[in-house]
Amino acid sequence: MLTRLRIQNYALIRELDVDLHPGFSIITGETGAGKSILLGALSLILGQRADSYVLKDKSVKCVVEAVFRVDGLGLEELFLANDLDFDNFAIFRREINPAGKSRAFINDSPVMLKTMQEIGIRLIDIHSQNQNLELNSQAFQLMVVDICAGNQELLVTYKENYKDFRKLISDLAEAESLAEKSKADLDYFQFQFDQLYKAVLIENEQELLEKELEILTHAEEIKAGLSNVAELLNGENISALIQVKTSIGLISKLKNFLPDADGLSHRLESLYVDLKDVADEADSIGEKVEYDPDRIGSINERLDLIYSLQQKHHVKSVDELIVLRNSLEAKILAVFSNEEEIQRLVELKDLKKAEVEDLSKRLSVKRQSVAEEIEMRVIRQLLQLGMPNSKFKVDISSLLSPGTHGMDTVSFLFTANKNGVLCEISKVASGGEMSRVMLAIKALISKSKALPTIIFDEIDAGVSGDIAERMGIILKEISADMQVINITHLPQIAARGDHHFLVYKQDSESETTTRLKLLTKSERIEELAKMLSGENITAAAILNAEELLK
Repeated sequence: MLTRLRIQNYALIRELDVDLHPGFSIITGETGAGKSILLGALSLILGQRADSYVLKDKSVKCVVEAVFRVDGLGLEELFLANDLDFDNFAIFRREINPAGKSRAFINDSPVMLKTMQEIGIRLIDIHSQNQNLELNSQAFQLMVVDICAGNQELLVTYKENYKDFRKLISDLAEAESLAEKSKADLDYFQFQFDQLYKAVLIENEQELLEKELEILTHAEEIKAGLSNVAELLNGENISALIQVKTSIGLISKLKNFLPDADGLSHRLESLYVDLKDVADEADSIGEKVEYDPDRIGSINERLDLIYSLQQKHHVKSVDELIVLRNSLEAKILAVFSNEEEIQRLVELKDLKKAEVEDLSKRLSVKRQSVAEEIEMRVIRQLLQLGMPNSKFKVDISSLLSPGTHGMDTVSFLFTANKNGVLCEISKVASGGEMSRVMLAIKALISKSKALPTIIFDEIDAGVSGDIAERMGIILKEISADMQVINITHLPQIAARGDHHFLVYKQDSESETTTRLKLLTKSERIEELAKMLSGENITAAAILNAEELLK
């Protein structure tokens, strides 16, 4: 339950700090006194976005803080999941600085607004006048049925499975689209791959063939050149080797009297060996080089194929052609693997669809099982609220395929008149009738929803007299199971409260501020009398107020 509310620098509120109590609390005050300001400030605690316009003093920050008692509500796991300390009391705080920047805290730990909303909706329900319009929403009507049916956990499981089901449908559509495109390209990929595959390309093949072709093309020139080298180095006539040999002999004769002769001799001998190797190798290579027109033709034919493939595919090497060939092979294999992936996704989708349909059937059975009880309890409440001829029906129909909340749609049908035709509530209910139906539904779901606190903002709009008194009785009954805070203009309802707060404006020389105070018994009698007779309180109004409080 909400135990304390502290507001600083919000709208007309300079400073407000109020303790709240279990049971049924009433808030009254003149129009414009600031009752809606209290709700606006409290909405910040529930994660509503805010700008700097809410600041009363634009030079300092706005702070709204609420303390909730949370023990026994089963929120430990939710706090743990959001990395928050759990205690018997939870402190929610919002701060808005003059620049409009907002910060949110739970138990002094910074949190995202989404987290504040997620936990806040488990602690308090604010029912404003505009929420009567929710009664026209099929989503709200379905929610009411699910609360009464106790479908919360089952609905969470269903939504998780439905989300997975929709994801599989999306993945399957994407895979089928990709497969369709790949199939359209398959013939083109296959043709290009076959051409490259049949070419039997080898790494560095082009470079080797070009070198071999260069040698074969100049075979005669190479052969003649090497033959001349061999002849000059080691021919029968005067050759380089003979001359080196002769030089070695001449140097040897000088060894006995020339100190450097020995070194020159060794160098000449080394030169002789090298020249001999060069002459032999030149002769050997020359013998191997032969002009082969058939081989030249074969190499040219192979190179022409390589050059044409490079030109066709806009690459510059055989290695790039091999990379392209491998890429095409991967694309072709992907087409066939897509078929396997599609089959896998189809099987998974069908299994998940069966799970979703089974869960939706279980939801439907539970919804159908409580429909009649909802109708009876709402009609019973409407009877207490002065609508003896009203009829109320929960119409549940099936969708053609599973949706976000199952395979059901819910429509509340209503008539307030004897022998009236049941129609959608939005088409036949007046404002006052809508308020009474909404109160009946809130009373219905208050226990099932297990909320610790509910705030009604003038749910009594459009009613008066005896009906207002009956509304007060119902609100009082609801407060037996939860904390109820009701903003009202009706004395018949205000008199039913366990605690009565007055919202009022206070003027000073420099400003007008909104204040809130808990009324004493005598102050409460005076406030009720004022609500009954206006500013000029009569003795009869005082007596009537005292009677109401009894």
